[in-house]
Amino acid sequence: MSAPKKVSIIGSGNWGSAIAKIVGNNVNHFDAFDKQVKMYVYEEVIDGQKLTEIINSQHENVKYLPGHKIPPNVVAVSDVVEATKDADILIFVVPHQFVKKLVQLMSGNIKSTAIGISLIKGVDYNEGGIQLISKVIGDALNIEISVLMGANLAPEVADEKFCETTIGCRSKEDGKLLKDLIQSHNFRVVVVDDVETVEMCGALKNVVACGAGFVDGLGLGDNTKAAVIRLGLMEMIKFAEVFYSGSKLSTFFESCGVADLITTCYGGRNRKVSEAFVRTGKSIEVLEAEMLNGQKLQGPETAVEVNNMLKARGMEDRFPLFTAIHHICVGEIPASQMVDCIRNHPEHM
Repeated sequence: MSAPKKVSIIGSGNWGSAIAKIVGNNVNHFDAFDKQVKMYVYEEVIDGQKLTEIINSQHENVKYLPGHKIPPNVVAVSDVVEATKDADILIFVVPHQFVKKLVQLMSGNIKSTAIGISLIKGVDYNEGGIQLISKVIGDALNIEISVLMGANLAPEVADEKFCETTIGCRSKEDGKLLKDLIQSHNFRVVVVDDVETVEMCGALKNVVACGAGFVDGLGLGDNTKAAVIRLGLMEMIKFAEVFYSGSKLSTFFESCGVADLITTCYGGRNRKVSEAFVRTGKSIEVLEAEMLNGQKLQGPETAVEVNNMLKARGMEDRFPLFTAIHHICVGEIPASQMVDCIRNHPEHM
């Protein structure tokens, strides 16, 4: 029998801490996993005490997920190399802006046989175009990376309210292992092999959620919001068709697709900040600092990266919602013009 697999979580925000609750419990119920889970925590000082010390003594992330106990077998570690060097399974759950720096530190310091799973919703942009975060991680560490995306607002997952999620994994064996590690009584997992589409859904829905927030801020009502959600879904599908040939339409009807889009457009941080952006006139950056307790928005940055790709291909007019949301986020047009930008959407022609 092979040795139990060691698990490491890279990230400890509200989503990382919510997943740590599930994983920390699950490893105790399967012989396939080592009972200790290491969790990389970016060190902060809270009321004079290090956050890692608070988590390891109080078993609670008092900054990012207060009121929820993390299993005592989850050990907070402030050094990412120390947290990951012995791991067989790496769970990535940090804001996508920090991925490159972390994987650079990890490169050459992890097991060559390790596998990873990314819960990170965002994309990277370079001169060659958009790059999925799973590819950024996989290329840097030379390991296979699966993805997990779904209608999974972290506070509700932490409250153990019923929800679904989608794992995109190319290997059936790894898919089963990851499902055992992550599925719980109220966190149900479906595994599909369409990895790129699962991940692209997780990134693009945050852009659409900004549009939904603008609608809320303008007080335009539920019909307009529903139209933005539908047109957003159509642009997500079209984007995958254009830039990721081989994507499966059925994937958009998993939790990672339409379900995640709906919940994010009604309950996520991108929607909330975008509504405040319209109502207050403050910048996205100021509102992020005021409203998110150190957490990061994904939607506006992803919108920039998506727009760079569309502009380079001369395709902005084929994605008028994505384009309008980007221009609003960076202050090039007022939010009040968003509906005008989509009034003659290609879907209406």
